[in-house]
Amino acid sequence: MKEYSVTIRFYEELNDFLPANKRKVAFTVSWKGKRSVKDLVESLGVPHVEIDLIVVNGVSVGFDYIVQNDDYISVYPVFEQFNINHITQLRPHPLRHPTFICDVHLRKLVKYLRLFGFDVLYNEQWDDKDLAQIAAEQKRILLTRDRQLLMRKIVDRGLIVRNILPQKQIVEILNRLDLWDMVTPFSRCIMCNNHVRQLLINDHSFDNEKKKIPIGVLQWCTVYYKCLGCGRIYWEGSHYERLTKKIKTILSEKNKRS
Repeated sequence: MKEYSVTIRFYEELNDFLPANKRKVAFTVSWKGKRSVKDLVESLGVPHVEIDLIVVNGVSVGFDYIVQNDDYISVYPVFEQFNINHITQLRPHPLRHPTFICDVHLRKLVKYLRLFGFDVLYNEQWDDKDLAQIAAEQKRILLTRDRQLLMRKIVDRGLIVRNILPQKQIVEILNRLDLWDMVTPFSRCIMCNNHVRQLLINDHSFDNEKKKIPIGVLQWCTVYYKCLGCGRIYWEGSHYERLTKKIKTILSEKNKRS
């Protein structure tokens, strides 16, 4: 069986998946038998969905490219601010469609993303197979802290969430996918993910919603919103004020990006 040897280098956050001695440097990899470049990079611990561009000997290639002996391979992560659709061979469309699905370990991040207006699916009953299938069928970005999940072949969009704290996780996602300008706070229900709309208190239909609202709140509040899915009623009380402060704190991170 023929032996192959190549030089490969990973850039930016892709280095997070590598051992210290292979980060931010070109290194040699050797093996026997033909293999695709996708198989090669994932054998080194880097999920293919974290990659937006692979250049071999100066030419952009697809995941199905069969690696040749003495190739020089450069591997780049998801590009935040540049549309590289005209040069990358990895996907037919750039990774810019901000709808998500999260695994069971990211429950608090789900609420933050919905609070900021993003479409996020979440169900504690879904296993890895379910998550991968839904992400593939609906073209959603799969967010997880499990790299093995993102190595499933059918997953085309996904990111490993590096941070542990939810408030830092939302900043990480907004930064890495450059979604700051797509933020629309309070436009989705944080419980069921559907859109919310403002209720008109002078409309006859509002009489049917009053029973869901505490009497004390009805005495002072004149602005209400209703989820179009689960029917949950929202108003701008103390909880709204706390969430508004959190949103302002997170949005302030936009200007701190390097």
